[in-house]
Amino acid sequence: MSGQDAEAQRRENAAAPRIPHLLARIRHLFEPHKRALVLTIALVFVGAAISVAPPLLTKHAFDFGLFPKDGAPNVPILLELVLIMVALWIASAIIGVWQTYLTASVGNKVMGELRIKLFSHLQRMELGFFTRTKTGVIQSRLQNDVGGVAGVLSNTVASVIGNTVTVMAAFVSMLILSWQLTIVAVILMPALIFAQRRIGAVRAKIAGLTQESLSNLTSITQESLSVSGILLAKSFTQQQAEIGRYATENVDQVRLQVKQTMSGQWFFATVQVFLSIVPAIVYLVAAWLILGGVEVTAGTIVAFTTVQARLMWPLMGLMRVALDLQTSSALFSRILEYLDLVPSIADKPLARPVPSENLGRIEFDEVVFRYPDAPEGSPATLKGVSFTIEPGQFAAFVGPSGAGKTTVSYLIPRLHDVSSGVIRFAGADVRELQQEDLMRNIGVVSQETYLFHATIAQNLRYAKPDATQQDLEEAAKQANIHKTIASFPDGYDTVVGERGYRLSGGEKQRVAIARVLLKNPAVLILDEATSALDSISERVVQSALETASRGRTTIAIAHRLSTVVDADVIFVVDGGRIVERGSHDELLNLDGVYAALYQRQVTTS
Repeated sequence: MSGQDAEAQRRENAAAPRIPHLLARIRHLFEPHKRALVLTIALVFVGAAISVAPPLLTKHAFDFGLFPKDGAPNVPILLELVLIMVALWIASAIIGVWQTYLTASVGNKVMGELRIKLFSHLQRMELGFFTRTKTGVIQSRLQNDVGGVAGVLSNTVASVIGNTVTVMAAFVSMLILSWQLTIVAVILMPALIFAQRRIGAVRAKIAGLTQESLSNLTSITQESLSVSGILLAKSFTQQQAEIGRYATENVDQVRLQVKQTMSGQWFFATVQVFLSIVPAIVYLVAAWLILGGVEVTAGTIVAFTTVQARLMWPLMGLMRVALDLQTSSALFSRILEYLDLVPSIADKPLARPVPSENLGRIEFDEVVFRYPDAPEGSPATLKGVSFTIEPGQFAAFVGPSGAGKTTVSYLIPRLHDVSSGVIRFAGADVRELQQEDLMRNIGVVSQETYLFHATIAQNLRYAKPDATQQDLEEAAKQANIHKTIASFPDGYDTVVGERGYRLSGGEKQRVAIARVLLKNPAVLILDEATSALDSISERVVQSALETASRGRTTIAIAHRLSTVVDADVIFVVDGGRIVERGSHDELLNLDGVYAALYQRQVTTS
């Protein structure tokens, strides 16, 4: 098997539904809406009962109103039957509108709740999940997959119950009218049901492949049409390559959409033809029965064919629902796959708040860490790291790239869990603390500042939603950004653009610092916060960082050693271990790794 064929087989297998209890899971989604469902079901029963009454009344209209045995039409009886039929049709129409409103309301609420449930669950997933999963794939699950099952959620219950009741009532009516003709009308139904199940399985696989292709399209769009993606494509003149990548996946998507639309169409066409020619066959069989001495009135034939005609659409509806369920099972399996994920980092049942004593004290005790998705046999990122940072202390971590400095900053707020050893925050193992309270006490300013496509004020209030304008301005002043913001025509109402691209690098960093100051954490982590800035911007931002560091424990992950020469303690990380520690002067006197790094930077600056 070629690599291409193997990949196609993998995608097909992945597309096959893997959730054996799909209907049970769907039923669970509807549990909060039991009262509305009970009312819907009651309306369905009433509507179904009404729908089969007119054909029976038609028989009486023929046999006793139009063509009674005495030969003269009986107008009073005919008028009474007509008025009853009109009243029933009006009642049926009103019930149908009410039922449609209820089903649409419940179905869309369930879909909205499913989307919120999935979004909320993803918010609780560990950082590692997002580093190994494309953003576009996650977006596709939330939007395309949930949207793809909307019709099933909205129509399944009412359609299944309504059509089932209608079919049963129609079947009983047909038996009452003529059991012989009923046999003729339903003789091929088992074969049609078998064919429907086979086609449904095929459609389910196609639906899974279609959604995976749509997920890839969404991922390409998210990557290529973001500000960063556009800049990258233009910088390397790769616009045509990106168009080609999108076009290739789009061709696959179009092919699958057509295939999904056409799958089962011949089946439904055959069913429709079969159900359409049954009346003609009924006429022939009725004639044969009459010739054989069986009493079959004109009213019976008209009523029977009317009921049979009304049987066609409920049967088609049931078969379509069955196919939709099989098709949507692939989509549901993709959604449930995410909902069934268990976060690898979660609060323990008896997790407690961060202790108020020794707040800001951080201790690593023989910490070993290996990334969960690291290749088997690869060395640990951190190897037996131990250190203590006291409250209010300014500690810096320096060393060559890939030494493990940033990993240290990720482990403190428990974005990852240690492989072995213990990390203590305020004297307590971070795994025993409530994650939300732990994170509330930690502020992070990273090299890649993320700002929302919103105003400066809205970005600042992300840290403190109830912050007053005075709070915003005070934080901005401490971050050396207030005067710059005030100089903008819209001030704090200035929209920063996608990822803050309307601001300079230094301005973005200072807005991020102001946001952290509003949060007012006990511990501040600076992850190479100035490494991407020019020397002038660096000095301005460094001044803001010094203000932000006062009165709180500060951990700086630094590439430029000039930014941490005043640190209380500097930890030199190399190969996943702390190889040196001390003040700037002490480390220079050691004439080791730090001294070599410092000398190299001084020489090249």
